[in-house]
Amino acid sequence: MDGLSQPWPWYVAGPLIGLFVPLLLILGRRRFGISSSLRHLCAALGSRAPFFRYDWRAERWNLAFVLGIFLGGFGAGVLLPNSAPLELNPSVVASLQRLGLFPDGGLWPRELFALEALKNPKVFLFLLLGGMLIGFGARWAAGCTSGHSITGLSALQWPSLLATLGFFGGGLLSAHLLLPWFLSGLR
Repeated sequence: MDGLSQPWPWYVAGPLIGLFVPLLLILGRRRFGISSSLRHLCAALGSRAPFFRYDWRAERWNLAFVLGIFLGGFGAGVLLPNSAPLELNPSVVASLQRLGLFPDGGLWPRELFALEALKNPKVFLFLLLGGMLIGFGARWAAGCTSGHSITGLSALQWPSLLATLGFFGGGLLSAHLLLPWFLSGLR
């Protein structure tokens, strides 16, 4: 059980994720991706919008996959928790503190993600807007980071290379310019 309650090194976890893509392609004739799951779920729930009118049953495997992710996350977080506090580089801690975020060893900053923080309308709006932009961006790019960066790059798709470069560029821009600006507005 110790092997399951401790983080795996990148050289083990990375190739395992990478091997899942060809396995899914060869055995299931499916492309790995997550962002379409919400569309499939909306279609399964009977949405009447034209975007959701298609045979979602052909994509049931994707809904089962997402359910497996939730169950795996629950199992890892609740049944096999890692009690060791999250260790961050001191320079990262200093950078976060300059932004008004004070890491306490948990996986996320409580200033943004604790239930108390959600009572602040600015924080709630900030998270809602961020989630909407991520969802819109994933649909606009015809896939999310997992779809483009794992599946698309492994299939040598140049649009996925462009999308991946855009994800990383957008992440750097957000982390260094937008996040400090937004966080200063939350205080």
